[in-house]
Amino acid sequence: MTDDVLTADQIQAVRDRVATLMPQLRADLEALVRIPSVSAASFDQAEVARSAEAVAELLRAEGLEVEVVTEGGRPAVIGHIDGPEGAPTVTLYAHHDVQPPGDDADWDSAPFEPTERDGRLYGRGAADDKAGVLAHIAALRAHRGNLPVGVTVFVEGEEESGSPSLRTILERHGDRLAADAIVIADSGNWAVGTPALTTTLRGGIRVVVRVETLDHSVHSGMFGGAAPDALTALIKLLATLHDDEGDVAVQGLEVGEAADLDYDEARFRAESGLLDGVELIGTGSILSRLWNKPSITTIGMDVTSVAKASNTLAARAAAKVSMRLAPTQDPLAAFELLEQHLLDQAPWGAKVTVELEEHGSGFAADANGLLHDQARASFRDAWGVEPVDMGVGGSIPFISDFAARFPEAAIIVTGVEDPDTRAHGANESLHLEEFARVCEAEAIFLARVGAARA
Repeated sequence: MTDDVLTADQIQAVRDRVATLMPQLRADLEALVRIPSVSAASFDQAEVARSAEAVAELLRAEGLEVEVVTEGGRPAVIGHIDGPEGAPTVTLYAHHDVQPPGDDADWDSAPFEPTERDGRLYGRGAADDKAGVLAHIAALRAHRGNLPVGVTVFVEGEEESGSPSLRTILERHGDRLAADAIVIADSGNWAVGTPALTTTLRGGIRVVVRVETLDHSVHSGMFGGAAPDALTALIKLLATLHDDEGDVAVQGLEVGEAADLDYDEARFRAESGLLDGVELIGTGSILSRLWNKPSITTIGMDVTSVAKASNTLAARAAAKVSMRLAPTQDPLAAFELLEQHLLDQAPWGAKVTVELEEHGSGFAADANGLLHDQARASFRDAWGVEPVDMGVGGSIPFISDFAARFPEAAIIVTGVEDPDTRAHGANESLHLEEFARVCEAEAIFLARVGAARA
């Protein structure tokens, strides 16, 4: 039984140690947040290198043998410390790079100056995913000098840019990351006060759709009414991607059903910020729409701005389209279906090309067995409530790479976020009490894994 692995006194002792560590953990987190480690190429990559070295120093201070590795991409950090003879090994994953902050005017405080308001710490990367890094540090510090397991820490530096060099890192350094359990601290919890294991993630593809109707732009008064402009053709084409109810209209894509958790429209409206009067799109349960069915979003367009518009028929236009996929959907097969749909639906004979920019597989865990049970028990120890298994509508494509590289490892996906974290958006924040519970849970998990295999 999982509850027999540790006594109540042992669990409380770990919680007490973590509580004493929290002030310094927060200070270390704030120092990391102040480093603008945006991995997008248009930002200063010296800051990503500075962030990697800061993470490396935190791990060295805990006695780990540490190396910063760069395999054609942004710097990642790998550290290791042995456990007792014969003890299992746990690999702890997080990433130290962050999303671009966007317009500073959209933030209520400077994005790279961590600021506390109402029990939350605001700042880019405060939750996604520098708090994940510090949760790993917390677990190491809680067992300093008496680690119950061997620990490898892998902190990636380009997750927010699609992990382009991860497969090379796994090829060249994968033997160092092998473990009995791999804890991915890059997800979130069901709600503040309710922890969760993430057991499914959608896959995704991103494409650029280009439409051409003329060999050059022309006067709309002279030629409008007979010659179609590319922008109108593009809009008409994009409109074919959904049916009247808002479901994805691309035929042949996989569709699944989500777990039966209590999640109503009122909660969705509150968490998403949906405006009054705006209807939900799609059919089926809300969670199935979010976790197990495909979705399509136009995330950018190359068109003339309103401020610079002239009376002209545009010769060409382009859009970037993101499609999320059911967890088991092959992303390349999904691209072929999307491409064929767009080519078949091209209006007025417009010339359409579809370029695959990025793709990643989803994830569906076999969340059974001793190690997953110990993870759930650790959540229960830290929060005092039963955890839930949940899906996530977003994508973490590298997890499928881990699953392929380490098929025998239990992959445990968790994290520090909650429904109001606003990761990737303005005013990203970390709920500080939940962060403390995450740190407790991870430290208890290491103790449980060591005791269970002793």
